[in-house]
This record gives sequence, structure tokens and C-alpha cells, in this order.
Amino acid sequence: MPKKNSKTIYIAALMLFLGGVGYLLFSGLSQNSVYFLNVSEALAMPPDDLHSVRLFGTVKAEGLEHTKEGPGVKFQIEDKENTIRTMWVEYKGAVPDTFKPGAEVIVEGGVDTKSGTFVARTLMTKCPSKYQKENRE
Repeated sequence: MPKKNSKTIYIAALMLFLGGVGYLLFSGLSQNSVYFLNVSEALAMPPDDLHSVRLFGTVKAEGLEHTKEGPGVKFQIEDKENTIRTMWVEYKGAVPDTFKPGAEVIVEGGVDTKSGTFVARTLMTKCPSKYQKENRE
């Protein structure tokens, strides 16, 4: 009889382990999953579907203004391939030093359905080409 009890304990331990791993995977993936879109794709979607997305584009020079209340910026992000497709972005927080008109940025956040403005929680700039390895021929 001792062998039957040890098999039951091993099966129960395995089931608990697999259940714990499954729960961790499910909870981790559901909290960190966000869509990665360019501006044209975001504009094609209903604003209600854009509550947690990453948006990629280029900072447009027109309309760029730093907030007066504290660190942050309001700007237009334009699609890299179709520059007439733009969206307003508001970001409150520390602005990267490499942020400037023409810089490629990734913003993470969601669209305020009342104003249609993308409210960013994070703002990242793509490293400029001066940091890339030079082509030596």
C-alpha cells in the first residue's frame, strides 16, 4: 500500500505545479499584452479598442508644445509611410533628451474617447543614427 500513496502524492504535486505555472502564464500574458500599431492602423480602429496599445510614428514639428504645469509634452505623431495620417498625443512625465521633431517614437497608452487624443503613459524615442555603427567600406 505505501506505493499507491506515493503515486497519489506525486500526481497531486504535479497537478499543483502545472496549475501554478498555468496561472502565472495566464496572469502575466493578460496584463502585459498590448497591440503594437502604426498611426494609420490606429486611426482605422474604433477609439474604444485603443485603450492599451503601443503606437509607433514620427514626431511632427507643427503643434509641438511642452506643458506648462510640469514635465510633459503635447505633439502630433505621424505615420512613417503616410505622413498625412496624424494623431495628437499628450504625455505627462520626463521627456527623453532625444525627443525632437522628426524623431521616431513609441508611445504606450490609450485614446481618450471624449477628445480623441492619445494619452501616453510612456514615451520612448528611437536612438538616432549617430549611435549606430558606421558603414566602413
